Amino acid sequence: MTYANRKMRTLLYHLIVGLLALVMIYPILWMAMSSLKPNGEIFTTAYSLIPSKFAWSNYSTGWKGFGGNTFSTFYKNSLFLVVISTFGAVASSALVAYGFARVSYFGKSIWFGAMMMTMMLPRDVTMIPQYILFSKLGWLASFKPLIVPQFLGTPFFIFLIMQFIRTIPSELDEAAKIDGCSKYGIFFRVVLPLITPALVTSTIFAFYWNWDDFINPLLYLNNPKLYPVSLALKLFLDADAVNNWGGLFAMSTLSLIPVFLVFFLFQKYIVEGISTTGLKG
Repeated sequence: MTYANRKMRTLLYHLIVGLLALVMIYPILWMAMSSLKPNGEIFTTAYSLIPSKFAWSNYSTGWKGFGGNTFSTFYKNSLFLVVISTFGAVASSALVAYGFARVSYFGKSIWFGAMMMTMMLPRDVTMIPQYILFSKLGWLASFKPLIVPQFLGTPFFIFLIMQFIRTIPSELDEAAKIDGCSKYGIFFRVVLPLITPALVTSTIFAFYWNWDDFINPLLYLNNPKLYPVSLALKLFLDADAVNNWGGLFAMSTLSLIPVFLVFFLFQKYIVEGISTTGLKG
């Protein structure tokens, strides 16, 4: 293959990838630009990204929130829920994964099979039983139904971390055991430092899922003071009044900032999680 052909193939490849990237990012770009349009212009000029005049007031009016609750309250609620839930999901999943991967006990295969079966259950199947359980416990209208279950482990994270732990040679466990480490000592001193990429990958997924979660806050929270951002955004839409589309798109754009920050800060760990084998040379 000649140099000119290689250059042409490279150019064509980057052109196709660039077009696909533009198609994928266009909805986000449209939302961000629509947040700067006057409310009556958003859908009448939907074909155009550039507003006739920049309506920065959408951000100030949107941030005022509803019923005396500004979006700073909703952001605090979201950050509180996401940080606590993410920590609980990843920490508990890592411990359970270590038990499945390294500890031998009676009925291990049965418990593992039960855990895998929960991954196959549709969310709609467990929604009503969970609601009844939390209602009996008196946890409704609080953050408990959104936080406590996260500390019981997440099947997808358990499976992901368990597979990563299995790539670590068991000889390291034996050496640590000879040095006097208990099972917990082996986990915290040997295994945990080596599964950092898997933990970070799980953290990113948990952050995204908890930040975007809408149905669970809708089910269990009935006080606007407790609303996270995902639930507060729906308050912009009122069937009996004019919808504040400008404020909705403005706050939706701001709600993406934590998501982008987490991705750009931790994307190197995702690459490392794909390329590493669990050991560092």
